Amino acid sequence: MKTILLAASALAFSAGVALADGETIAVFTKNQTNPFFQAERLGAQNAATQMGAKVIQYIPTQPDSIPEQLSQIDDVIVKKPNAIVLVPVDYKAMVPGIDKINAAGIPVVNVTERAAGGKFVAFVGANDYNIGLETGKFLIKALAGKGNVLILEGVRGSLTSVDRVRGFNDAIKEAPGIKLLASQPANYQRLQALQVTENLLQSFPQVDGIMAANDAMAVGAIDALDGADRKALVVGINGTKEAVDAIKSGKLLASGDYNGFLQGCIGTMVAIRSLRGEPIITEKVIQPVVVEKSNYQPWDIPVDARKCPSWEDATKQQ
Repeated sequence: MKTILLAASALAFSAGVALADGETIAVFTKNQTNPFFQAERLGAQNAATQMGAKVIQYIPTQPDSIPEQLSQIDDVIVKKPNAIVLVPVDYKAMVPGIDKINAAGIPVVNVTERAAGGKFVAFVGANDYNIGLETGKFLIKALAGKGNVLILEGVRGSLTSVDRVRGFNDAIKEAPGIKLLASQPANYQRLQALQVTENLLQSFPQVDGIMAANDAMAVGAIDALDGADRKALVVGINGTKEAVDAIKSGKLLASGDYNGFLQGCIGTMVAIRSLRGEPIITEKVIQPVVVEKSNYQPWDIPVDARKCPSWEDATKQQ
């Protein structure tokens, strides 16, 4: 349930001084390659531009690097932006860095992956388990409840991967005619997914469906199927433009929308509004939508051409 507070109370642990236009918001994301985080950064930039603030992006040069993000946190504390929007590269390992941010008195909004500790103005994300469950069910329905499936996991141990894969597995448990052949990590990377899927296709002569924990891995799986001249239904997660193009071409069955652009919008809006003493939400969990051939049109807009919705529309309970 959404809780609406005034920024003065939301920022009680920090200086809590309301500012005029021109705030600087530091935005932390996990890597440079994943289209989801590219969309999230664009959402943050779009929201800041609309609100007269500016954004500084912090992105590890090595994907999902814990030491690098911790080092970037040390750097940002020295530069002391007005607020931080943080996607932790690891929900447990980044807690010491978050504690440093709190000690420095910089307000921080936690986005996408819920951190295991620290004080936050708000959390903005999606329910990974529900997205995995609903996307998995969509694939199983398309298979008429029968067939052999593979799961491509994200980074093993990461909260997003754990919850999405748990959703996939629960969807499979509800369908006695579905057999899970294997579940292996491909670290959210297209090339690794290609390699993992190639190996699995050599081991299993009959694969009817593939559940990938993100779109990049889903596209990698499609590459492997094409290379082996094999056919299977594939689903991913994130609702990226890359996935929409694959849905339009018939290569990809569906993608569970995680809406990185909207998460970037809302997280940055919350940070700026809290600094200005305007009402905010302390939690926003975006409900899952499965993007497929009958409803892909709203997602068929390049991310750099999208605009953040109004505050009222963005925070509407779904």
